[in-house]
Amino acid sequence: MEYIQVNFQFIVVMVLYVAFLVGFGIYQGRKVKNANDYAIAGRSLPGWVAALSERATAESSWCLLGLPGVVYALGLSGTWASIGSFIGIVISWIFIARPLREDAAKYNAVTFTDYLGKRFGVMGSYITVFSSWAIVFFFFFYVGAQFIGGAKTFYTVFGTPINIGMLIVFAIVIPYTIYGGFGSVVYTDCVQALVMIGALVIAPVFGLWYISQDPTVWSKSIVEAFSRSDPSFSSWTGGLTGLAAFTVIIGEGSWLFGFLGGLPQLATRFMAIKDDKEARIGRNVGILWSLGAYIGAPLIGLLGLAIFGPTGLEDPEMVTPAVFLKLLHPAVAALFLTGAIAAMLSTADSLLVLSSTELAENIIIPKLYKGKTVDGKKILKVSRITTGAVAVVALLAAYVVPSKLINTVVGYAWAGIGSTFSVVILGALFSKRFNSKAAFATMVTGVFFTIIWNVMGYEKTIISARAMTFFVCCAVAIVVSLFTEPDVKE
Repeated sequence: MEYIQVNFQFIVVMVLYVAFLVGFGIYQGRKVKNANDYAIAGRSLPGWVAALSERATAESSWCLLGLPGVVYALGLSGTWASIGSFIGIVISWIFIARPLREDAAKYNAVTFTDYLGKRFGVMGSYITVFSSWAIVFFFFFYVGAQFIGGAKTFYTVFGTPINIGMLIVFAIVIPYTIYGGFGSVVYTDCVQALVMIGALVIAPVFGLWYISQDPTVWSKSIVEAFSRSDPSFSSWTGGLTGLAAFTVIIGEGSWLFGFLGGLPQLATRFMAIKDDKEARIGRNVGILWSLGAYIGAPLIGLLGLAIFGPTGLEDPEMVTPAVFLKLLHPAVAALFLTGAIAAMLSTADSLLVLSSTELAENIIIPKLYKGKTVDGKKILKVSRITTGAVAVVALLAAYVVPSKLINTVVGYAWAGIGSTFSVVILGALFSKRFNSKAAFATMVTGVFFTIIWNVMGYEKTIISARAMTFFVCCAVAIVVSLFTEPDVKE
């Protein structure tokens, strides 16, 4: 793609937004007084704040770049990811958010793994350490995907090389994340969530009118684009039938499994909600936001097909910035593309805080102080240093990861963490038989199965690791629970 001439209005909008974001994050960070504030905002979030933060965190570069890119490249068969995700979000907010909040409060858990360790006390120390390492490992790639997403946006708009763009995103997100922690992140997430939903709803509505009026587009409507493309584009299964069609639906729809409580960055939002009343408000806000987002994101991909044709873009995941720049006035396009960058920032900062907190509180601090009582300010200092270190490693992972496709990188982390820990959370909340041995066996199986499945190449040739990891973990959880005795209550 040719470099696009930078418009002065474009630069002004983006600079002002980023300056506001960093300033607002640092202002919120002034409220952080101890490690509990840094990790979970004192468990006092209003429901609407938790919901917007949870949505902004979940809908990362994958929703604004990866998902539209898949739909642009595949057509209707690529929309199963949005359908599965929306179903998973509805289930999580209706059936999981409140029970998880109450159970975490009952055990006075500060982090995701802190909850798991206290919930399964018999093997709590093993579970805490292993799950912390697993989260940090997969989140290196997940955070790296956000750096890649931001870099792709900068490349499309300014022609900035991908490697330089990743450094720019890194420089934006690190200051307020290190300083403010969770409390800073969730409130900046709210701003980002509002910009993102504006981009995902307004742009498609305007785009449908635009393609019907502009004679220079490839097709005058999405239906016409389907008729001019390969027949697989208008098929819900990509033209496949039988078992192959079933694997397409399950494989792409398997994003829903990660939403069933297994993603720590989302679960901590549930844990931080103030009370049940606020949880109900959060449920309504979260589901409504998701409805707009998961209709809008696939539509952007289909609009890209109508505007540019199936071979008009060298990288399908650049369809969103390309569509915005084609449709909108530069100042409006800048605002909405800032929404795309907001998606990467909101996820990157949340993942950094969570993974660094897990690493600091469950591994580094116990090793440094060996059981001694540690002052809260020292823990806070270690957490901030760890956040910076994790961010640097994640940036390096973004440079060396074999695939620069966001959908692939995020899907890898989604399987290893989301599909694995969803089974553990569901067992913890809803099964009396599910015990600590089953929880530990499920975690170990899920993490190593995901790695092996991807290394063997089965992700592309058979079915997604997200689906297979979830099903295998369910089988392990059931078998171990049936053949071992329930934990003795301490």
